[in-house]
Amino acid sequence: MKIREDFLPMNRPSITDAEIEAVVRCMKSGWITTGRECSSFEQMFCRLTGAPSALSLSSATAGMHILLQAIGIGPGDEVITPSLTFASTVNMISLCGAKPVFVDVEYGTLNIDPDRIEEKVTDRTRAVIPVHFAGAPADMDRIMAVAGKYGLAVIEDAAHAVGTYYKGVHAGGFGHPAIFSFHPIKNITTAEGGMITLSGNELERRLRLMRFHGIERDAWKRYGKGSNPEYDISAPGFKYNLTDMQAALGTVQLSRMEEMNGRRRLLARIYHDELDGVDGIDLPEVPPYPHVHARHLFVLKIAAMRRDLFMSRLSDYNIGYGLHFPAAHLLDYVKRRFGTEKGMLENTERAAERIISLPLFPDMHEEDVLYVCNAVKEIIGEG
Repeated sequence: MKIREDFLPMNRPSITDAEIEAVVRCMKSGWITTGRECSSFEQMFCRLTGAPSALSLSSATAGMHILLQAIGIGPGDEVITPSLTFASTVNMISLCGAKPVFVDVEYGTLNIDPDRIEEKVTDRTRAVIPVHFAGAPADMDRIMAVAGKYGLAVIEDAAHAVGTYYKGVHAGGFGHPAIFSFHPIKNITTAEGGMITLSGNELERRLRLMRFHGIERDAWKRYGKGSNPEYDISAPGFKYNLTDMQAALGTVQLSRMEEMNGRRRLLARIYHDELDGVDGIDLPEVPPYPHVHARHLFVLKIAAMRRDLFMSRLSDYNIGYGLHFPAAHLLDYVKRRFGTEKGMLENTERAAERIISLPLFPDMHEEDVLYVCNAVKEIIGEG
């Protein structure tokens, strides 16, 4: 097989002239920080998810931080989460003084196993954070049933889930808070950024205050024609606001979501068709319930050889890759602080040792996917 000359990255954002023109218009407007573009972006997200409210932020991590604080998570509390997730979730739980309690995943889908949640509930449990892994929805009915039984808050980690539907409902549309990410590798991007969707006026008010220093009014409302720039602070807050330049980019990206996700699904089908039946790899499985998969990632599990050798060989073929994610309960600080150890989560640990994310992004060509598939077959064949 001939090695390609150019490098194929794991991901590349799809930016068209429409996004560039929108950002330039914003820059020329004279108002580039949080303002009307952010408000418009939030309204678009409400229409997408069906949630009554949406709050744009500088990152999904910022959203997790202020949301945990706003619902009162603190020292002595426990928060249930899968270990197979980005470390920011565990970081924010820890920084609130609470304890992450890890639940195993289903090996096939890598989503949290709903059957394992209830056994982790104690009198200190305050919330559960399911992850819609790689764009496949977690089983929200079963998760919400357990949460309702014990009076737990549900926070959807929807960082992978722009365009994900569970039984006809978009992620973030279940009446519980959900947090989305717009990092450059995500299905839509604002360069960096995030969004909380939620129900409840009082929670929204608290989050808006926490997002921007605790100031009662948005800056663009304070500095418009004839407005009063005075403000008051009833409680301290952070500096976690999204900018209008980012929101302008995100608004166009969101208008292209179906187009880009459709492309992702097409490429993922080629991966499945080409790699189905290849010994030594486990393909990603899809949930058995009705859903729409956003195909944020295409995650293989390498069973036939050491993963580090497989990654090295992918590099020889000029192919990029990612690891989503190291098992959070085996991170050094988590083990030291919370006493977690190897052997706690069978499926998580087996998956975490094998997973690798292959290139998947809207501007990829079908020939790129075929090239990756042929490389995978050759590498696995060499064993």
